[in-house]
Amino acid sequence: MRKIVLAALGSLVLAAVIVLGLRWLAGEPQTTAALAEVTIGGPFTLTDQNGRRVSDEEFRGRLMLVYFGYTFCPDVCPLGLTTIADALDALPPAVQDQVVPVFITVDPERDTAAVLHDYVPQFSPRLIGLTGSEAEIAAALRAYRVYAAKSDAPAPDGDYTVDHSTVTYLMGRDGRYLTHFGHGTTPEDMATSIAKLAAES
Repeated sequence: MRKIVLAALGSLVLAAVIVLGLRWLAGEPQTTAALAEVTIGGPFTLTDQNGRRVSDEEFRGRLMLVYFGYTFCPDVCPLGLTTIADALDALPPAVQDQVVPVFITVDPERDTAAVLHDYVPQFSPRLIGLTGSEAEIAAALRAYRVYAAKSDAPAPDGDYTVDHSTVTYLMGRDGRYLTHFGHGTTPEDMATSIAKLAAES
Protein backbone atom coordinates (compact mmCIF):
# COMPACT_ATOMS: atom_id res chain seq x y z
CA MET A 1 0.00 0.00 0.00
CA ARG A 2 2.81 2.38 0.90
CA LYS A 3 4.40 1.86 -2.52
CA ILE A 4 1.10 2.64 -4.22
CA VAL A 5 0.68 5.86 -2.22
CA LEU A 6 4.24 6.98 -2.96
CA ALA A 7 3.80 6.23 -6.63
CA ALA A 8 0.60 8.25 -6.73
CA LEU A 9 2.25 11.19 -4.98
CA GLY A 10 5.15 11.00 -7.39
CA SER A 11 2.80 11.11 -10.35
CA LEU A 12 1.02 14.16 -8.96
CA VAL A 13 4.31 16.02 -8.44
CA LEU A 14 5.46 15.14 -11.96
CA ALA A 15 2.15 16.31 -13.42
CA ALA A 16 2.39 19.62 -11.56
CA VAL A 17 5.92 20.20 -12.85
CA ILE A 18 4.86 19.44 -16.43
CA VAL A 19 1.85 21.77 -16.23
CA LEU A 20 3.92 24.67 -14.87
CA GLY A 21 6.56 24.04 -17.50
CA LEU A 22 4.00 24.05 -20.31
CA ARG A 23 2.42 27.23 -18.99
CA TRP A 24 5.84 28.91 -18.94
CA LEU A 25 6.66 27.83 -22.50
CA ALA A 26 3.22 28.84 -23.72
CA GLY A 27 3.80 32.35 -22.43
CA GLU A 28 0.98 32.37 -19.88
CA PRO A 29 1.48 35.15 -17.35
CA GLN A 30 2.56 33.69 -14.02
CA THR A 31 1.84 35.32 -10.69
CA THR A 32 4.16 35.54 -7.72
CA ALA A 33 2.30 32.63 -6.14
CA ALA A 34 3.25 30.32 -9.01
CA LEU A 35 6.92 31.26 -8.64
CA ALA A 36 6.96 31.69 -4.88
CA GLU A 37 10.29 29.90 -4.56
CA VAL A 38 12.03 32.11 -7.12
CA THR A 39 13.33 35.63 -6.51
CA ILE A 40 13.22 37.70 -9.69
CA GLY A 41 14.56 41.22 -9.93
CA GLY A 42 16.92 43.28 -7.84
CA PRO A 43 18.79 46.56 -7.62
CA PHE A 44 20.77 47.87 -10.56
CA THR A 45 22.57 51.03 -11.61
CA LEU A 46 23.07 51.33 -15.36
CA THR A 47 23.48 53.99 -18.06
CA ASP A 48 20.52 55.16 -20.12
CA GLN A 49 20.43 56.18 -23.80
CA ASN A 50 21.28 59.76 -22.83
CA GLY A 51 24.42 58.75 -20.94
CA ARG A 52 22.83 59.31 -17.54
CA ARG A 53 23.34 56.85 -14.70
CA VAL A 54 20.00 55.36 -13.70
CA SER A 55 19.07 53.29 -10.65
CA ASP A 56 16.06 51.02 -10.28
CA GLU A 57 15.09 53.19 -7.32
CA GLU A 58 14.08 55.94 -9.75
CA PHE A 59 11.14 53.83 -10.89
CA ARG A 60 9.62 53.25 -7.46
CA GLY A 61 5.94 54.13 -7.34
CA ARG A 62 5.43 53.01 -10.94
CA LEU A 63 5.21 49.61 -12.59
CA MET A 64 8.30 48.61 -14.54
CA LEU A 65 8.03 46.54 -17.73
CA VAL A 66 11.47 45.00 -18.26
CA TYR A 67 12.75 43.35 -21.45
CA PHE A 68 16.28 42.06 -22.07
CA GLY A 69 17.62 42.03 -25.62
CA TYR A 70 20.07 43.76 -27.94
CA THR A 71 19.93 46.21 -30.81
CA PHE A 72 21.57 43.89 -33.35
CA CYS A 73 18.89 41.26 -32.75
CA PRO A 74 17.41 40.46 -36.18
CA ASP A 75 13.79 39.65 -35.29
CA VAL A 76 12.94 38.47 -31.78
CA CYS A 77 13.79 41.71 -29.97
CA PRO A 78 12.04 44.03 -32.45
CA LEU A 79 8.91 41.90 -32.11
CA GLY A 80 9.14 41.89 -28.31
CA LEU A 81 9.61 45.66 -28.12
CA THR A 82 6.82 46.27 -30.62
CA THR A 83 4.51 44.14 -28.48
CA ILE A 84 5.41 46.21 -25.42
CA ALA A 85 4.87 49.49 -27.28
CA ASP A 86 1.50 48.34 -28.67
CA ALA A 87 0.41 47.10 -25.24
CA LEU A 88 1.22 50.47 -23.68
CA ASP A 89 -0.64 52.31 -26.44
CA ALA A 90 -3.68 50.13 -25.72
CA LEU A 91 -3.79 51.24 -22.08
CA PRO A 92 -5.82 54.26 -20.91
CA PRO A 93 -3.60 57.37 -20.59
CA ALA A 94 -3.87 57.33 -16.79
CA VAL A 95 -2.48 53.79 -16.69
CA GLN A 96 0.20 54.52 -19.30
CA ASP A 97 1.67 57.09 -16.93
CA GLN A 98 2.01 54.40 -14.26
CA VAL A 99 4.18 52.09 -16.39
CA VAL A 100 7.85 52.50 -17.34
CA PRO A 101 9.06 50.27 -20.20
CA VAL A 102 12.74 49.38 -19.79
CA PHE A 103 15.01 47.72 -22.37
CA ILE A 104 18.23 46.31 -20.86
CA THR A 105 20.87 45.20 -23.33
CA VAL A 106 22.46 41.77 -23.13
CA ASP A 107 25.21 42.99 -25.49
CA PRO A 108 26.99 45.90 -23.78
CA GLU A 109 30.01 45.42 -26.04
CA ARG A 110 28.10 46.89 -29.00
CA ASP A 111 25.10 48.55 -27.37
CA THR A 112 26.56 51.81 -26.16
CA ALA A 113 24.41 54.68 -24.93
CA ALA A 114 24.74 56.31 -28.35
CA VAL A 115 23.51 53.16 -30.11
CA LEU A 116 20.54 52.88 -27.72
CA HIS A 117 19.78 56.57 -28.26
CA ASP A 118 19.10 55.88 -31.94
CA TYR A 119 17.39 52.53 -31.35
CA VAL A 120 14.79 52.82 -28.58
CA PRO A 121 12.78 55.76 -30.04
CA GLN A 122 11.96 53.55 -33.03
CA PHE A 123 9.57 51.65 -30.77
CA SER A 124 8.26 54.15 -28.23
CA PRO A 125 9.20 57.57 -26.86
CA ARG A 126 8.52 56.13 -23.41
CA LEU A 127 11.07 53.32 -23.77
CA ILE A 128 14.19 53.63 -21.64
CA GLY A 129 17.30 51.84 -22.95
CA LEU A 130 19.94 50.77 -20.44
CA THR A 131 23.50 49.57 -20.88
CA GLY A 132 26.56 49.32 -18.66
CA SER A 133 29.80 47.50 -18.12
CA GLU A 134 30.04 43.75 -18.65
CA ALA A 135 29.93 43.28 -14.87
CA GLU A 136 26.90 45.54 -14.42
CA ILE A 137 24.93 43.79 -17.15
CA ALA A 138 25.93 40.37 -15.81
CA ALA A 139 24.60 41.37 -12.38
CA ALA A 140 21.28 42.46 -13.89
CA LEU A 141 21.02 39.20 -15.84
CA ARG A 142 21.54 37.20 -12.66
CA ALA A 143 19.00 39.25 -10.72
CA TYR A 144 16.30 38.72 -13.34
CA ARG A 145 17.23 35.07 -14.06
CA VAL A 146 17.93 35.90 -17.70
CA TYR A 147 20.08 33.69 -19.91
CA ALA A 148 22.35 35.38 -22.47
CA ALA A 149 25.39 34.10 -24.36
CA LYS A 150 27.09 34.74 -27.68
CA SER A 151 25.96 32.21 -30.26
CA ASP A 152 28.46 29.90 -31.92
CA ALA A 153 26.57 30.23 -35.19
CA PRO A 154 27.91 33.07 -37.38
CA ALA A 155 25.55 35.90 -38.25
CA PRO A 156 24.78 36.58 -41.95
CA ASP A 157 26.85 39.78 -41.83
CA GLY A 158 29.83 38.00 -40.33
CA ASP A 159 29.28 39.50 -36.88
CA TYR A 160 27.80 37.61 -33.92
CA THR A 161 24.33 37.07 -32.49
CA VAL A 162 23.34 36.57 -28.86
CA ASP A 163 21.11 33.78 -27.60
CA HIS A 164 18.95 35.08 -24.77
CA SER A 165 15.73 34.69 -22.82
CA THR A 166 12.68 36.37 -24.34
CA VAL A 167 10.58 37.01 -21.24
CA THR A 168 9.08 40.41 -20.41
CA TYR A 169 8.82 41.06 -16.67
CA LEU A 170 6.27 43.27 -14.96
CA MET A 171 7.66 44.59 -11.70
CA GLY A 172 5.56 46.24 -8.99
CA ARG A 173 5.71 49.75 -7.61
CA ASP A 174 8.05 48.46 -4.92
CA GLY A 175 10.35 46.82 -7.46
CA ARG A 176 9.13 43.30 -6.76
CA TYR A 177 8.09 40.77 -9.38
CA LEU A 178 4.39 40.72 -10.30
CA THR A 179 4.18 38.56 -13.43
CA HIS A 180 5.86 37.87 -16.76
CA PHE A 181 4.89 37.47 -20.39
CA GLY A 182 6.25 34.95 -22.87
CA HIS A 183 7.37 35.80 -26.38
CA GLY A 184 4.04 34.86 -27.94
CA THR A 185 1.91 37.11 -25.73
CA THR A 186 -0.31 39.49 -27.71
CA PRO A 187 -0.34 43.23 -26.99
CA GLU A 188 -4.01 42.94 -26.01
CA ASP A 189 -3.36 40.23 -23.42
CA MET A 190 -0.36 42.11 -22.05
CA ALA A 191 -2.35 45.33 -21.75
CA THR A 192 -5.20 43.53 -19.97
CA SER A 193 -2.84 42.02 -17.39
CA ILE A 194 -1.01 45.32 -16.84
CA ALA A 195 -4.25 47.25 -16.33
CA LYS A 196 -5.53 44.64 -13.87
CA LEU A 197 -2.33 44.59 -11.80
CA ALA A 198 -2.03 48.39 -11.92
CA ALA A 199 -5.52 48.67 -10.43
CA GLU A 200 -4.70 46.13 -7.71
CA SER A 201 -1.40 47.66 -6.64
